[in-house]
Amino acid sequence: MPGFKDTLREQRYDDHRYYHHSHINQALHLVSALSFLVAYALLLINPPLAAVIAWLVGMTTRQIGHFFFEPKDYDHVNDATHAHKEAIKVGYNLRRKVVLMGIWAMLPLALLADPTLFGLLAPQDGWRDFVESVGLVWLVLGLAGIAWRMGQLVVKEDIVASLAWGTKIATDPFHDIKLYWRAPLRLLRGELFAPEYEAARR
Repeated sequence: MPGFKDTLREQRYDDHRYYHHSHINQALHLVSALSFLVAYALLLINPPLAAVIAWLVGMTTRQIGHFFFEPKDYDHVNDATHAHKEAIKVGYNLRRKVVLMGIWAMLPLALLADPTLFGLLAPQDGWRDFVESVGLVWLVLGLAGIAWRMGQLVVKEDIVASLAWGTKIATDPFHDIKLYWRAPLRLLRGELFAPEYEAARR
């Protein structure tokens, strides 16, 4: 597909340069990536368990890094405000993530209120069935969240941008390991931020 590789490369580059200045965030992305690889391996064996691992470990560590450790002041490296970066974000910016994570947190509560989720699931018998139901609805939420944003990108940009972003999301764990495997070592040396970020804000 014409332009697909270039678009994917640009999306990956923009995501890294705009949203990964913090080595704590990078280290948390490494943990997230490793947990997603475990989830991928489990996907064909036990999809509900795969979803529980992906959401509880993969998504939470990933988003903790973005919400609490990534700088939100003026980005002197890229000459961009945080508001500008959020406005041009291809995928889920922080506002969209709040909505997505809010739905994720509410789904187990909905299952406690109605274990069949309005008749969509089989009745539960014990905590194992409850965890399996949670995993199933989280799996559907993850797939729906990706499909929803891809649909928005088709309308907002084009099919190439949409498919590139979907590919980026699916392959992020492999790419994050390649990019951020040194982050824990840098933290041990007391380096909280990427050198170019430290230099630019002085």
